[in-house]
Order: sequence, then C-alpha cells, then structure tokens
Amino acid sequence: MSVFGSGSAEFPREPWFRRHPTAVLAVAAVLFGSVWLLRLLDGDATDASTLLFTLPVALVAVAFGLRAGLAAGAVAVLMVVVWAVVTDADLSPVGWISRCLPHLLLGGLLGDASERLRNADEERRRLESGALLYREAIEINDSLVQGMAAARWAMEAGRTEDGLKILEETIGQAQDLVSDLIRQAGMGSSIRTE
Repeated sequence: MSVFGSGSAEFPREPWFRRHPTAVLAVAAVLFGSVWLLRLLDGDATDASTLLFTLPVALVAVAFGLRAGLAAGAVAVLMVVVWAVVTDADLSPVGWISRCLPHLLLGGLLGDASERLRNADEERRRLESGALLYREAIEINDSLVQGMAAARWAMEAGRTEDGLKILEETIGQAQDLVSDLIRQAGMGSSIRTE
C-alpha cells in the first residue's frame, strides 16, 4: 500500500489534496485568513505568527505545483505587507526578508518538488504499463508461433485435419488474447471481433 492512500496494487489512489482541488483551495483560504487575522489581532511585530503562512503555502504548492506554490507565497507576502501597513509595523530590512522570502522559497521549492514527483510517478506508471504490454505481446507471440508450428508439423506429417484443427484453435486463441487486451484497454465496446 502506498503512503498516498488505498488503491489498486498497480496504481494507488492520489492523495486527498490532488483528488479534491476545491477543498485544498478552501482549506488554504481558511488558513490564510486565520493566520492574517491572528497577525492583525496580535500587534506585536516581534511575534513570529507570520511563519504560520507556511501551512497554506505548502499545501497549495504540494497540491498544484510550482506556479501555484509561488502564487501562494506571493499571497503570503502580500498579507504580510497589508498587515505591516494596517498596524503601522516598523520592520527592518532583515525583518521584511525574514517574513517574506521563506514563503516564496517554500512555495517555489516545494511546488517544484511536487511537480517532479508527479512527473516521476506518471513516468513510472507509463513504464509499468509498457512492461505489461511487452509481457502480453511475448505471451501472444509464443502462443501463436507454437500453435502455427504445431499445425505445420501436423500438415507436413500428412495429418492435414489435425493441422487444420490446431490452426483453428490457434486462431481462436489469438482472438481471445486480442479481445482480452482490448477489454483491458477499455475499448471493448468500440471494437467488434468476428
């Protein structure tokens, strides 16, 4: 089982924050609002409550990737600026940097990492699917070649009826194998077998 939740053995379910983007935005909005309200109510400029903006920034970055992470970091910076203007906070350059830069960095770095993980997972799934198709192609090839070889040997030995019977069985096997592949690909209703 994956850390992302329960799902099939081949492809685990996505985590909640990828399956429910609207919920992510709602949770992030509540977190942004709560931290900003906390920051407004607590006028002490030395208080580190602006660090709590990292929670919604991280959530958005992990759920939506690099651009969204940077945008969430920018929202956090904007909220810090509005807080400073509303409360007339006097911050040094280091105070501004320490309250703004971490949010942008977190959003960018975590968003980039999230996109890379998502791309790696998609590539893994693509490779697993390709490997499965390769194994199935080998199985089909082996079944068909063996059946046709047996039919040929029977016909060369003068057992024409046996050879034709083996050939018919091989054709039936081929149709069954191809039909199974079509069903697995989800295209069973659009392709008819004769």
